Order: sequence, then structure tokens, then C-alpha cells
Amino acid sequence: MTAIDPSSPQFKKVKSAPGFIAALDQSGGSTPKALRSYGISDDEWSGDDEMFAMVHKMRSRVITSPAFTGERILAAILFENTMDREIEGKPTADYLWDVKNVVPILKVDKGLAPEANGVQLMNPMPGLEQLLVKAKGKNIFGTKMRSVIKQADKSGIEAVVAQQFDEAKKIIEAGLVPIIEPEVDIHCPDKGDAEAYLKAALAAKLDELPSDDYVMLKLTLPSEDNFYAEFVEHPQVVRVVALSGGYSREEGNEILARNHNVIASFSRALLEGLSDKQSDEEFNTMLDTSIQSIYDASIT
Repeated sequence: MTAIDPSSPQFKKVKSAPGFIAALDQSGGSTPKALRSYGISDDEWSGDDEMFAMVHKMRSRVITSPAFTGERILAAILFENTMDREIEGKPTADYLWDVKNVVPILKVDKGLAPEANGVQLMNPMPGLEQLLVKAKGKNIFGTKMRSVIKQADKSGIEAVVAQQFDEAKKIIEAGLVPIIEPEVDIHCPDKGDAEAYLKAALAAKLDELPSDDYVMLKLTLPSEDNFYAEFVEHPQVVRVVALSGGYSREEGNEILARNHNVIASFSRALLEGLSDKQSDEEFNTMLDTSIQSIYDASIT
């Protein structure tokens, strides 16, 4: 087991610096949608190689923008294809940390299983151990993996949390900090009840963690403000972060600002309004405005 060093610059930045996490980790299934939102139509690329080259160009434009720095952004979540590429001649993770002072994190899940018991568990992750070794070799700090809760089904929610923590143990043993993301669908008919079941299941698992094991929690903005306050104070939780979950940036920021000491980890809401057709000045101005609004909501 490779122990996490809480005194390392990256750990201290993620733990206590003001700012938020940029989620730039749309992968195969969601990439065409992300490109369309960015103003690139499906007929502008052909096949996965061209698609991933286009999305890397988009992400590189975001990451190299003067607006995108460690002053407001703590970390960026990548997917494997982005980690394996370079930005301005440097491996992406090294560019993020060495040039931008932004901590690199890797999405490791393989998507969602079909819904059962009101939830979507993660698909099996064959090759996770090898991926973690590769990530560690590329100077990745942590990981992210996502499940989805659609109904307030107690047994389903407990299964989601159990699976997340089982995989988190492997990630911790590899010397990385896992982000546990059991997303509650914002359209869940009994969202408040689902969040109550989730909170209880998370609390039980967190209290089982050894004192030198650390996780982050990425949670849907809750129906009740400051609902996850106890996790913000939990000694094994590096940070509690919120996903935008389908809310617009404006609405997401508004709810986030009411949840004190919880920071954003926004994806679509971060990139909202950006377009391939914008001039660099227009692009950078829009991104700067977006980053500032999410930063402001994250430091309440």
C-alpha cells in the first residue's frame, strides 16, 4: 500500500485552498453531446479518433486559457484519453500541475449498469489496478467514479455506497485519493428521502475508514441546505464537492452558495456558453466569467 501524504502540496491545496474542481471528464458516450454543446456538429468529425482529437482540442483550449489557473481552480477531472495526451508538449497531468497549479484527477469508472432497485451501479472495472498504476506513473493525485440513484430505495442506495467504498479501497491502496460520486438524480420523485438514506449509508462507511485513509465526496446539491455539513467536518473526508446535475450554472451556483464549505465540481455548467466559433478574446472572457461565478459560489 502506498500511503497518502497529507502534507503534500497537492493534498493541502485540495483540502483547504479556496476554489473548485473543474470536471472535464466526459468520455465516449457523452463526448458527441459535449462537442455539440461546444458548437461542433456530428458531421465535422468521423470515427472515435477524430472525435477524441476534437474534444482534446476543446479541453486544451479551456486548460490553456489565461482564465484557467490554480488561483480559482483546485483540480481538474480528466478521462483516460485526455491523461494519455499532451498539452503544449507536456503530458496533460504535468501541464495542469507544473504550469497551471491545478491538481490532476482521473475518471476511472466504465459507465453505468442498467437500473435495478432504483439505482444504477457502476459497470465492472476490469483492469482497474493496471489503470491506477498507470495513473500514479503519470502523476495523477486522485480518481473519480460515478453511480446514479433514481429512486429512494434504501437497499439500492446501500448497494451503491458499498460498491463505491469497495472500489475506493483499491484506489487508496494504490496511493490515490478517490472521489466517491453517488449522484442523486435531481428528478428523483422522493429526492429528500433518497438523500437521507444516502447520508446514513455514507456516514456508516466513513466511520469504518482507518485514520490514514482519505476520500472525497461528490454529491448532488441537496434539497435541504447544509444537509451534508457533518461530512465537511469528517476527518477522513478531504473535501465535499457538488455536481451540477442538470441545473443551469446560475441555478447551481445559487444552491451551492447556500451550502457552506461545499465546493463545486461542475462539468456542463462550467462550459456553458463556450463555443468553437468564438474568438479567443470572446472565449476567454466567457470562461473567466463562468469560473468567477462558480468560484464565488464555492467560497461561501
